[in-house]
Amino acid sequence: MITPVLGDVRERSAATREILVAAFCGLLLLANVAATKLIAVGPVWAPGGVPLLPLVFDGGALLFPLTYILGDVLAEIFGFRAARRAIFLGFVLSLLASLSWWAVDLAPAADSWGNQAAWHSVLGFVPRIVAASLAGYLAGQLINARVLVWLRDRARPGSLWARLLGSSVIGGAADTILFCTIAYAGLVSGGTLANYTITGYLYKLAVEVLLLPLTTRFIRLVGRWTKPVTADGQPTADSPPGQ
Repeated sequence: MITPVLGDVRERSAATREILVAAFCGLLLLANVAATKLIAVGPVWAPGGVPLLPLVFDGGALLFPLTYILGDVLAEIFGFRAARRAIFLGFVLSLLASLSWWAVDLAPAADSWGNQAAWHSVLGFVPRIVAASLAGYLAGQLINARVLVWLRDRARPGSLWARLLGSSVIGGAADTILFCTIAYAGLVSGGTLANYTITGYLYKLAVEVLLLPLTTRFIRLVGRWTKPVTADGQPTADSPPGQ
């Protein structure tokens, strides 16, 4: 027998999913803006002509790993379809944002506003960067969600951390390689491109590893908050894993 609060649980589940999707899309848009700046950390070091330092990554690396974490929560708790809807919504909003910035960039600036060059340098429409960002995002997020759900459906209790890490390793690689290759191949040297790609990938993966304890706890918290229970307080058969 299901408790009378089952309806409330379903309402909480829907509300929680909506909040997660909104946070996912918001972080994605913020990361896309931050990604317009390349950051270099460390002194110049190129033994044998191979540029190992400084470490080069874009500003989006500060926020983009968080979208993978929220994507993991959506896929783990609500399934691949819910994660896919959020991913496609983020894709459409990112494309709309890019087109909006492009239109604003083309619009004539007021004579009293002297920041047109600054606006263009930060948010100017660069088709190659936009294509790289959208392609990497779509492939990486879909692969991450698909792998996570595939592992979840075959997992043993207690393996949540392993499937979170495994899906991030594969999805993050697809995202980083696609973005860096489409955006910068032929524009920078091979060594710089390799440095940028490897550094970006390892950085994003390191952030997810560091946040893994919080991610697993958050997933279990969301699972307990959204899943229905029986009259004796036991989870029903359709409760999300999160274990």
